[in-house]
Amino acid sequence: MEALVSRIKRDGTVLGDDILKVDIFLTHQVDPKLMRQIGQTFAQKFADSGITKVVTIEASGNVPAAYVAEELDVPMIFAKKAKNVTMNDELLTAEVYSFTKKITSTVQISRKFLSENDKVLIIDDFLANGQAALGLINILKEAGAQIAGVGIVIEKSFQTGRALVEETGIPVVSLARIAGFDQGQVIFAEADL
Repeated sequence: MEALVSRIKRDGTVLGDDILKVDIFLTHQVDPKLMRQIGQTFAQKFADSGITKVVTIEASGNVPAAYVAEELDVPMIFAKKAKNVTMNDELLTAEVYSFTKKITSTVQISRKFLSENDKVLIIDDFLANGQAALGLINILKEAGAQIAGVGIVIEKSFQTGRALVEETGIPVVSLARIAGFDQGQVIFAEADL
């Protein structure tokens, strides 16, 4: 997706050997026009897949996932990282380690929002080591839902996440793929769309 790649080139900041900071348009401040384009791109790819729900993990995945769900005209569910007092239904949970935050979170979705009748598209902002996607896959499998694919806004292809997700047999579709970083510059690989 050329608009996304251009935005990464213009506004992305490489931190160290493995972190790309995109808080100016995705992970803190959000560019709604770009997110709408992202939503349209994923929706076109999965338009004939029979998607009934879009699922992500809070928080940075919420915005692109909402735009995808809007385009597909289906509900969007986000796995919560903290249980609140209103979540008293039976919960589907998974442990997810964040390499960026260096913490493990128990993510959860109320069982009432997922069933064996659902065909789900997972959407997330980044794919690096694959733990968020794998956690969502485990939750969806526990619910008995079918998983149509994992849609990623930015994939760090030099890390293990894609291979780990593909080992589950679920296809990964990334809009921007990063082969690596070189002297503070992003080196792109060919994207899936």
